[in-house]
Amino acid sequence: MAELLILLTIGLPWLGALFCWAAGDRHPRLQHGLAVAFSLAAGIAALLLIPFGKDQVLITLSVGGAFGNFTFSPDGLGVFLAAVATVIGSLAVIFSVDYMRSEDQLGRYYAFVLFFIGAMVGLVLTTNLLLMFAFWEITALTSYALISFHNDDLKAVAGGIKALIITQFGGLGLLIGALVLFANTGSYDILTIIANPGILPAGALAWMAFGCLAAGAAKSAQFPFQTWLPDAMEAPTPVSALIHAATMVNAGVYLLARFFPAFEGVPGWREAVMAVGMLSALLAAVMAIFATDLKRVLAYSTVSQLGYMVYAVGAGGIFAAQFHLLSHSVFKALLFLGAGAVIHSVGTRDMRQMGGLGKNMPFVRLVFVIGALALAGLPVLNGFWSKELILEAGLAHGNPLWMLFVMLVVSGLTAFYSFRMVWLVFYGQPRAELHAHDAGPAMKVALAPLAIGTLTTWLLAGSFSRLLSESLPAHQIAAHSTGEILLEVLTAPITLIALLVIALGLVCWWQRDRLAGVKRALTGLQITATNSFGFEAVNRAVVLGAQNSAEKLRSTQTGVLGWNVAYLVIALIGVLAILLLGVGLP
Repeated sequence: MAELLILLTIGLPWLGALFCWAAGDRHPRLQHGLAVAFSLAAGIAALLLIPFGKDQVLITLSVGGAFGNFTFSPDGLGVFLAAVATVIGSLAVIFSVDYMRSEDQLGRYYAFVLFFIGAMVGLVLTTNLLLMFAFWEITALTSYALISFHNDDLKAVAGGIKALIITQFGGLGLLIGALVLFANTGSYDILTIIANPGILPAGALAWMAFGCLAAGAAKSAQFPFQTWLPDAMEAPTPVSALIHAATMVNAGVYLLARFFPAFEGVPGWREAVMAVGMLSALLAAVMAIFATDLKRVLAYSTVSQLGYMVYAVGAGGIFAAQFHLLSHSVFKALLFLGAGAVIHSVGTRDMRQMGGLGKNMPFVRLVFVIGALALAGLPVLNGFWSKELILEAGLAHGNPLWMLFVMLVVSGLTAFYSFRMVWLVFYGQPRAELHAHDAGPAMKVALAPLAIGTLTTWLLAGSFSRLLSESLPAHQIAAHSTGEILLEVLTAPITLIALLVIALGLVCWWQRDRLAGVKRALTGLQITATNSFGFEAVNRAVVLGAQNSAEKLRSTQTGVLGWNVAYLVIALIGVLAILLLGVGLP
């Protein structure tokens, strides 16, 4: 049964993609219906797969040769993320019924969305590192296609290309890891290296560990690869929710958590992971404070919250990281889809033109406020419990303590920009003549379950810890009941400290007029933050260097077939000579 469910969870979205494409754009209602049906079916299959997460069922497809066996296993970590990708993905598809109404090229849109969901499921369920790399690259390709969906918009195309190029650094890191594993073991089996990392020499294991760190950082938009995610906001908003909450950016955190038992002993690796998470959380939170684009605020908050998860992995808090991934997936999907309802209604993303929209959008205001409170980490929403567990993990295992102090500061910054965002959009006086209306029926159908989940998913803490504990023995995750986890959070001294910092963030926004002098003093920081702390300049320099190199190399392309063939033959002879000489090497 588990084998069939694995195949259905991966295959149903891909089959739906083919049907939506084949239906043709002359039948939009059929395309909407097919997309919703196949995405819901995949979500149901993923949920039915969860009970098998403790059984270590393995599907093996014999490929042979250098590819090894393509294997899939529904352990707790894999089935949990498969459920996140398909369930939240299906809600994004339902939301699209209203949001994408009257849009052209629906077949292309739904085909890539469903293909994206299926690839993410394959990525988290496979135990073959080379096959994981293949799914990894499919998610990169589909994200590029979706970010650039409005291909007559230069900003959208540029955002898609930027995402594709930067995430390729991550793909290179993962490929290096796969090749190192195969070169030393003759296999791409992930479970073998996790169970016994000693089968790799120390140097090879270090190459693999830091290659996977680069892969995770690029995929999850972590320092220093964080600049691609805000530009991905040019995608249709349901796609933004899909990328930020359900699929692509979660892959990097998943990769680091998956390989933690193998890499935790590599000198400097855990410290590097914590540093990447801390810097990402801090820089993105500061950028969110000054952002005026609603979707960009949410994009920066995604980078920051993923930074919390990466920090937790480095600190050894695997359960805390994955529990926050679950919480974040729900409340961030709620926030992005809520923002989509606002943008779809008023026609702008600029919060400076909004204000007072809650009067005309009471349902959207309600669910958005729920999501924002979870993002800020207020009790008793899901974001509070999981974020506090991360801070506890940092206190218990995450030396140096100054990093934990930075993460506490980020908690206050998160509260500040969350309240700022809600106030600028839904409260105060209107700052422009915008004709707002509440969400449509399909939008409400998608938003309501996410709002309920934001209020209740923390009740799954105990079951989730048992699932991970029983299916991931190498990770040494202790199983606790929900009551024990909640009591641990409520009695931990750092919880009170975090709540005081969050309260300080709220007070700073509430008393913003009295703090106008502080704002003027931070003008330099604002300018620096709005320019991505110089990372955009680095990106432009890399692009310019690549363009100049391409121009110089263009002279080698004569257009004469004979010369081109000659170059290929010379290169082939050179490769064969290297291989022949290498045969005799020890």
